[in-house]
Amino acid sequence: MLIGEYKHTLDDKKRISLPIKFRSQVGKKIIVTHGLDGCLFLYPQSEWKKISEKLGSLGMGAADTRGFNRYMLASAVEIGVDSVGRILIPETLRITSQIKDKVVFTGVYNRVEIWDEKVWEAYKNKVVKSADQMAEKLGEIGAI
Repeated sequence: MLIGEYKHTLDDKKRISLPIKFRSQVGKKIIVTHGLDGCLFLYPQSEWKKISEKLGSLGMGAADTRGFNRYMLASAVEIGVDSVGRILIPETLRITSQIKDKVVFTGVYNRVEIWDEKVWEAYKNKVVKSADQMAEKLGEIGAI
């Protein structure tokens, strides 16, 4: 299970080190794609296979389905993890997620989210303020 929050900095060549806690779980080849709420999603290949199969099995008839498939699948990139645990996020993904130099990796069960540190802090502050309300809604549907 991928959990936790870790801060890192891009090096001069725009590479970033994966947190040691995640390296053994994600393997030597990962998939990075657009995420939601301003982050990138990083998947181990085995999880990406499940996600992409689910997305691919959806019908093409609905515009929302086509759009979301394009959003997730067209931006997906397979990235190698080098011998010291660094990855190079493509510039197009760095730009769309506003990643500059300081990054936060967050483990979210089956994926890792990659955030620009300032974007993450703003998002986290917003979520913290509404966590009680979210918990109530999840309780109402029996999720927690």
